[in-house]
Amino acid sequence: MEALFGYVATNRRSPKGKSQSAIPSKDASASSAKIFLLDPKKSQNIAIVLKSIGVAQGEIVDALTDGKDLKPDTLEKLARVSPTEEEQSLILEYKGDPARLAAAESFLYNILKAVPSAYKRLHAMLFRLNFDSEIQETKESLQTIELACRELKSKGLFVKLLEAVLKAGNRMNAGTARGNAQAFNLVSLRKLSDVKSTDGKTTLLHFVVEEVVRSEGKRVALNRNGSLRSSSSRSSSSSSSNGNYENNAASNELVEREHMTLGLPIVGGISSELSNVKKAAQIDYTNLASSISALSVRLVKVQELVSLCGNSEGGHFVREMDHFLTNAEEELKLLREKQTSVLQLIKKTTQYYQGGASKESAEDHLQLFVIVKDFLGMVDQVCIEIARDMQKRKFPPRVIFG
Repeated sequence: MEALFGYVATNRRSPKGKSQSAIPSKDASASSAKIFLLDPKKSQNIAIVLKSIGVAQGEIVDALTDGKDLKPDTLEKLARVSPTEEEQSLILEYKGDPARLAAAESFLYNILKAVPSAYKRLHAMLFRLNFDSEIQETKESLQTIELACRELKSKGLFVKLLEAVLKAGNRMNAGTARGNAQAFNLVSLRKLSDVKSTDGKTTLLHFVVEEVVRSEGKRVALNRNGSLRSSSSRSSSSSSSNGNYENNAASNELVEREHMTLGLPIVGGISSELSNVKKAAQIDYTNLASSISALSVRLVKVQELVSLCGNSEGGHFVREMDHFLTNAEEELKLLREKQTSVLQLIKKTTQYYQGGASKESAEDHLQLFVIVKDFLGMVDQVCIEIARDMQKRKFPPRVIFG
């Protein structure tokens, strides 16, 4: 820097060896005369943003006055460098020559003098711009939770797995006070992999999944064979005269292998059956509720701004925002109603699996989805292991838990 712009470089260019920097030029005087009211770094950032948006100051004033005609990118950039209330007061209290203000301070001075509520209007316009997308995102989250509750209450594979777990638990606890349970805490699903068989080679989870796979495969085989027998009923008499078909049936081992082969894709696809449960497990209900509350608070602020503005500052800002507020109020009302109904559905679903009322919060209720998601991952892994075992040997032997 010294070599290019310092005294050394200046002295080299001076024919008399005197520093020309000692004699300020007209441009240097004008530059040093600029007044910075804001923090220098923030002032510089605002100036850079103003240059990047490429919109004339007059156009911005007109847009803020009428409440429209500013591009989303422009609104977002201006919002990022919004001055604080204290900084706005500092600029408005400036009594000197406006022409001597630095670029950022000059822009803010002229904007705020023309439209005192300029930045409140800007944020209101940005809120209007993003309102629909924020509402839609929240709606989708609530809908995901609603669908997840319905998936859990449907009589599908998940319920069959739970019934198998309950039966296995009662069998293991036979003769004890817990041997005739009607329900169990779903948290225990995570512990199924910890319960080992008597030979220590198989877990209770593996056993339960294998039994459900076998059961589903048998059901598919029976349905398929029933259809085949129905379609060939006309030729059944001639077939029986040519030999004993039943005596030539596959061995029990081959039949069971067929059942496992047919049942694996069904049980292995349980995650797709509960796809919304897995999505709901990723939702933070506290953040979801906070976003709805935040939308309500911001809408109230816009309403207050519109009430204060009236038509005192001219333009059509009030008219433009009134139209938005009417629609936004209705949207938020419907969203809050949806939130209430979904919250009730979450509680009912949790009670359905816990067997009674619960004092837990909505955030705690969503843990149900997290537990089920973890369990589904465990089931998927067991299905992979069963398929791998079937490739290595003819058929996995049954195991006994004691």
